[in-house]
Amino acid sequence: MKDELRQLLESCIESGSETELNTIKFLLEAVKQKIEQPNSNYLRNLLQMDIKIDNQSCEVTIPLRPVYNNSLQILHGGVTATLLDSAMGILANSLLPDGFEAVTNQLNIHYIAPGFGDHLRCRAEVIHQGKQTLVIAGEAYRSDGKQIAYATGTFFMIPPKKNR
Repeated sequence: MKDELRQLLESCIESGSETELNTIKFLLEAVKQKIEQPNSNYLRNLLQMDIKIDNQSCEVTIPLRPVYNNSLQILHGGVTATLLDSAMGILANSLLPDGFEAVTNQLNIHYIAPGFGDHLRCRAEVIHQGKQTLVIAGEAYRSDGKQIAYATGTFFMIPPKKNR
């Protein structure tokens, strides 16, 4: 595997443009961070999430990189969806009793404007917290302050393994 990876990397270095080489560097840095911090996760590292959380809200900001763009060279809608889902999920999990976890049961997104600029910021707030589910709303904003998406998510609470 290591030899195959070396050959692939050398081939990309030889024939890649400056943009492609920057993308490879960016991706390798995220993997290196995961290796150095085993409790982190690849997605958080790849998106370079800056997370701020309080009792009833969560804000996640990511810098925008060319690797996140679609073929129109604007932010891919899937990245926006991932950021919204992540911010709402982080908030949901922060509100649960010890041992419980939350997973996305339903995600609804309304795209409002294209994503571009220096960064993307998402803010999530609790709409409802029940005994088995939470409903959370999220809004995504580009760096000029324009809202680009609105979402709601339902999160199902999973009890600790001993109670399943």
